[in-house]
Amino acid sequence: MSMPMQSLAPSRLTIVTDAWHPQVNGVVRSIETTNRELKTMGVEVSMVTPEHFASFPMPTYPEIRLSLAWPGQVGRMIAAQRPDYVHIATEGPLGLMARRWCLKNGQPFSTSYHTRFPEYVAARLPVPLTWLYAYVRWFHNRGGACMVATESLRRELTARGIKNLSLWSRGIDTTLFRPRDKTEKPFGLARPIFMTVGRVAVEKNLPAFLDLDLPGSKVVVGDGPARAELQARYPNVHFTGMLHGEALAETYAQADVFVFPSKTDTFGNTILEALASGVPVAAYPVTGPIDIIPAGSNAGALNHDLQIACIAALQASPESARRLAETYSWKAATEQFFDNVVEAKEQRRKRGLRARFGTRPADLTG
Repeated sequence: MSMPMQSLAPSRLTIVTDAWHPQVNGVVRSIETTNRELKTMGVEVSMVTPEHFASFPMPTYPEIRLSLAWPGQVGRMIAAQRPDYVHIATEGPLGLMARRWCLKNGQPFSTSYHTRFPEYVAARLPVPLTWLYAYVRWFHNRGGACMVATESLRRELTARGIKNLSLWSRGIDTTLFRPRDKTEKPFGLARPIFMTVGRVAVEKNLPAFLDLDLPGSKVVVGDGPARAELQARYPNVHFTGMLHGEALAETYAQADVFVFPSKTDTFGNTILEALASGVPVAAYPVTGPIDIIPAGSNAGALNHDLQIACIAALQASPESARRLAETYSWKAATEQFFDNVVEAKEQRRKRGLRARFGTRPADLTG
C-alpha cells in the first residue's frame, strides 16, 4: 500500500533564488506570494537570496544583481536551516551552489523553470541556444521535479530532453486587481487605451506592440534597461515608469485592451492581473497566452498578427475576462507547488531504491 503523500510533507522548506528584491518581476512575485501561502499551510519557509551576499550588476541588465558567494557559504546557510527539503528556483549562481550542495549531501531538491533562460541569455550574448539548453538539461534533470507553469511549456521542454516536469500554475489577487470606474481620458489620453505592463527589456518584444497602427493611445507601465531607448523612439507612447500596489491596480483598470507582445514568457502573470481588472487581452498564440485564454474565450483575442488581436480584443467581454481570472487562486497554486515538493522527495526515494536493488518503478509504490 502506498504511503499517503501528506505524511511525507516537509515541515521545513528552504527556497534558494537568484531573483529577489529589489527586482520587480513575475518570478519574485510568485515566490513571495507562494511563501505567504505556504506559511498559512504550516510550512516553515526559509530563504537564501542575493540579500545575504555581496553582488554585482548583470552586464546589459543592471537591475539584476549576481551574487558573489562561495559554495561553502551557501551550503552552510542551507544546513543551518535544517530543511526537510530544498527548492531551487533559479539557474543562477546561488542556484548552482545550492544544487552542488544538495547533490553532495544527498539532499532532495526540486527546481522551477520560471523564465526562458536560454533565450534571455542568447538575446544578450553570442552563445548558441543548443549550448544553453544543454546547461538547462544538466541543471534541472538531477532534481526530483522541475516545475513549469503551463502544459504547453511542459510539452516543449519534454521535447528538449528535460525530465521530471510537474505543473505549478499561478494565482491572482482578485481583491486588489478588480474592475473599477473608468475615467474619460486617463493620463490625459484619448481612448481606447492599449496598455502593456512589465519589464521594459529586449525579451519582451515591445516594438511589436509599439509599432502597431492602432486607434486611441498606447501606455507602457514598468521600467527596465530598454526604457530610455524606447521612450526616445516612440515619443507618442505614454511611459508611466514602475508602479506598485494600488497605483498599479488602478492603472490596469483604466485600460481598454491589455497587450502582451512577448513570445518568450513561460506564463504571464500580468495577463492574470489584466483579466482580474476586467481588461481583455491581446496576444500572440504562444506559451502563456494559449494556456490562460482558452480557444473561443471572449476574454481576449490571440492571433499571429498582433494588430488583428488588438482590434478584436476591443470587442471582447470585460465580464468574461474577470470570470476567467477568478478561476486562478494562489491557494490552489501553492497546494500544487507543495504537492510537487512532496512528490519530488518520493521520486528521489524511489531512485535510491532502484539504484540499490535494481527494482522496477512499479515495485516501489509501497
